[in-house]
Amino acid sequence: MTLPQIESLAIIAGMLVLFLSDRLRYDLVGATALSVAALLGVVPAHKAFSGFSSPVIIIIASVLVISRAVAVSGLIELWMRRLLRRLDSTTLQVGALTAAVTFLSAFVKNVGALGVFMPVAIQAAEQRNRPVSRYLMPLAFGSLIGGTITQIGTSPNILISEVRQQVTGHPYGLFDYTSIGLPLSIVAIVFLALGWRLLPANRRGQRSAEKRFSIEDYTSEALLPPDSPLVGKTVGELEALGEGTMSVAAIIREESHRYVPRSHWTLFADDVLVLQGDPTALQPVIDQAGLRLLNAEQLEQLRPHGKEDELEATEAVVGPNSLLIGRTPKGLHLRQTYEVNVLAVRTGRRAAQRLSERRFEPGDIIVLQGRTTALADALEKLSLLPLAERNLAIGRPRTRALPLLILLAALLAIGMRWVDVEVGFFVAATVILLLRLITVREAYEAIDWPVIVMLGCLIPVGESLKDTGTAKLLADGLTLIAAQLPGMLAVGLILVVSMLVTPFLHHAAAVLVMGPVAAVVAKNLGFGPDPFLMAVAFGAACDFLTPIGHQNSTLVMRPAGYRFGDYWRLGLPLSVLVAIAGTWLIVWSWPLK
Repeated sequence: MTLPQIESLAIIAGMLVLFLSDRLRYDLVGATALSVAALLGVVPAHKAFSGFSSPVIIIIASVLVISRAVAVSGLIELWMRRLLRRLDSTTLQVGALTAAVTFLSAFVKNVGALGVFMPVAIQAAEQRNRPVSRYLMPLAFGSLIGGTITQIGTSPNILISEVRQQVTGHPYGLFDYTSIGLPLSIVAIVFLALGWRLLPANRRGQRSAEKRFSIEDYTSEALLPPDSPLVGKTVGELEALGEGTMSVAAIIREESHRYVPRSHWTLFADDVLVLQGDPTALQPVIDQAGLRLLNAEQLEQLRPHGKEDELEATEAVVGPNSLLIGRTPKGLHLRQTYEVNVLAVRTGRRAAQRLSERRFEPGDIIVLQGRTTALADALEKLSLLPLAERNLAIGRPRTRALPLLILLAALLAIGMRWVDVEVGFFVAATVILLLRLITVREAYEAIDWPVIVMLGCLIPVGESLKDTGTAKLLADGLTLIAAQLPGMLAVGLILVVSMLVTPFLHHAAAVLVMGPVAAVVAKNLGFGPDPFLMAVAFGAACDFLTPIGHQNSTLVMRPAGYRFGDYWRLGLPLSVLVAIAGTWLIVWSWPLK
């Protein structure tokens, strides 16, 4: 064993210890590993930062931006809510949600797909008084396995393509994973739709930021335009769109007459509806009913102060020294003077006045809309205390189908090999920003920068395993075991080992460590590298045993109140299913010889 090999093994061992200790963030673990490797010469100086120029970084960042735009569009969420109204049993609801998140994960980053459906699942469970814990883990697991259908769904698939480029000179294509991932996903959906019974029903999750305020305390005003599909319908039909998340507190007609309606009242064109509900709950209803939030459109006409001055909405508390106290939005001329609107008010008292004529008191919470610069100035000048951000989309027009059409165009161009994968998705993300389907700020927030930094650091560290011969050293040990097994079981061994090391390493780090090792094992056994590389990708992507191997499993832990040991209940049988079915599908799709 040479000195560089000893140093490489020590770096990998150190990474493992740091990941397990959880004392450092994983991006800092990656940076530490690269720093040590560069100082020792294990990674040559001219290669130390090559990871940041890797196509992997561009693909992951671009897909995260596209995923955010698809989520913000609300189209998929709208379809899912309509479907769930028709399904009553837990099995059907969990099955439908899991299938939706699984197949969406094939085309957007799996963490983005989970983010779209988590609020829908939580609401579906709460409306029927069912435990949220029965819904969220199947969703998380479905998003993980659905990401294996294409190259872009999950980081392990993207990274193993980079490993194949180093081994054979050719990366994997966008749909090279589909013959394995698609049937495997269908099997997993069926299992998860039935397997929710294995999960505990007595877990109580932490309330999300969207649930920390009483929804009935927020008041907004919306106009029912003549072209709305709700014209001629009843108040009850409008409230049904909110599925219990909002109510019509009053109807204002003939400009000043205010009525408290009953559910059978008919809605007429140009009615002003006083809606009560949380801003995050109101926006889907406004979209479905074709309502126009009063005062939300006027600010669109104001010119931005700067290139990145986007229209935003934020929550703020009326402080004890605020200029709003005792005054009304109309009297203060908020739009003319400060270039902001009040879209909603949360107060502890019932008020009969219109929103523009309501006098504020200390402690009132308001939803204020304005462009970035004007909003910051108004908060300071009016002595308002901003609350923690909740990514409010209320009051912002949403272009439903366009993000999906851009994504489909990118997939077509890549699938037909007109452009490289990284170019296709980078162009798609750029077009989304040029069309302002999301703001530049939202795009940067969508990118998981710690993961980007970690990957940029660990890619050259992973390459050094091959360059120093460390991968061959590790592979020789695995070869001794694999040589005693039939070829298919040798592939299964690599899949299971990758699955087992992923909870201790980040799933991306597991691919970068195991990928070169698997390639050498295949060579030692006289087989082609593809089935072994695929085994690494699928093993690292399908960590169902712990909440720490993948961020999707971590995301559902607190909202559902899961404990560490709960993941074994559903994850262990699913892991066995994936190991058996996945191994067979890999060898069938990518023959050993």
